[in-house]
Amino acid sequence: MPKITFDKATRTQLAGALSDYLRTELDLEVKGFDAEFLLDFIGERLGPHYYNQGLQDAQQLFRTKFEAVLEAVYEIEQPIKS
Repeated sequence: MPKITFDKATRTQLAGALSDYLRTELDLEVKGFDAEFLLDFIGERLGPHYYNQGLQDAQQLFRTKFEAVLEAVYEIEQPIKS
């Protein structure tokens, strides 16, 4: 899996959201570079699990839609008279 990178503005926004969550929910002060390092850790260690689950969900969706298309094609098949 290629490394996922974000532009500076998105990275700052994500680190800020993480910092806010930790302060509000866990009463922890994690700011600036520490929040960014934690964001990197989460992305590297947990991110692949979410990424792979997303791929599996997409595969199942495509499989379901493709089966529906095959069924639709079957339904318009014309009978052959002998």
